[in-house]
Amino acid sequence: MVGVLVVTDAPAINAILVVRLSSIGDIVLTTPVVEELRRAFPQARIDFCTKAPFVPLLAGNPALSSVFTPDSLPSVAYDLAVDLQNNRRSRALVRALGISSIRRYRKRNWKKLLLVRFKLNLYGAGYRSVVERYHEALDGLIPACSATCSLYPSPEDRQFASGVLGGGLPVLAVCFGANHFTKRYPEERFASVIEQAASAMDLRVLLLGGEEDAPGAGRIIDALPENARGKVLSMAGRTSLLQSAALLERSDLVLCNDTGLMHMASAFGKRLLVLFGSSVNEFGFLPWGTQFELLETPGLACRPCSHIGRDSCPAGHFRCMTGLDPARIAKRIIELLDSRRT
Repeated sequence: MVGVLVVTDAPAINAILVVRLSSIGDIVLTTPVVEELRRAFPQARIDFCTKAPFVPLLAGNPALSSVFTPDSLPSVAYDLAVDLQNNRRSRALVRALGISSIRRYRKRNWKKLLLVRFKLNLYGAGYRSVVERYHEALDGLIPACSATCSLYPSPEDRQFASGVLGGGLPVLAVCFGANHFTKRYPEERFASVIEQAASAMDLRVLLLGGEEDAPGAGRIIDALPENARGKVLSMAGRTSLLQSAALLERSDLVLCNDTGLMHMASAFGKRLLVLFGSSVNEFGFLPWGTQFELLETPGLACRPCSHIGRDSCPAGHFRCMTGLDPARIAKRIIELLDSRRT
């Protein structure tokens, strides 16, 4: 009996589900991978599953076929699941859909734990973005990730931003909030930065954030002298996600904490001044695909005190943020905005 070798092609990938349930910055950082998936599988259906508050971040993305929430998944036979969340809920969701081929983001939380608790850095030399770590999950399916982050405000969102900002003066967007205290530059220091920049040049200052940030915006404005207040407009808590995106798109420079709005600004190639307190670059959350300058306080043995941030400084001094000089930050803002006008 003569044996016959039968060669079959690998199963076709015609339907892909990408899962990242939260949060703003993490979801924005998935968009380069989504674009590379679309390039690799131009004819495939590519759906995205995320929590309802974050669906607008993916609206209008031409690389996606549809966007769903965990409560509204379609009846589709997916050939591949790309789980970029990799937690209990995302694994249960993929399992419930019966998807047999699964690629998952490896978080390597043990490295974060060793760095936070024992200051043992096993991340190695050189910076590796979370985007590159997402890409690892798809090694062999897509090439190295060269796409940038992307957001797609609607014409109505852009019309809204145009009505808010008009034209003429350079616009400094200030993203002063963050979910945790140790990621927030103090409000009085933001006020000092704005006062110094506003006294040195004509500009518009835009305060951006969610509803939870609106009181902080009020305190920043109240801390300003009268002549500076007229240059500042707070939109914190007054915009949708993509209205905020459209305002960032029209800004000339963005000053920000380690927050989701930082990554939203990177989707438009904005120049960023990034303030890191308890955050460190080893965690991989620096802006992707845009110019930025990282401002941090070097030489603190207590950094990082957490990989997500804390509600108070465990050392009691908060030098990681209070060590950042408002005059230095204001000087750099003035230099960068002046350079755009020459």
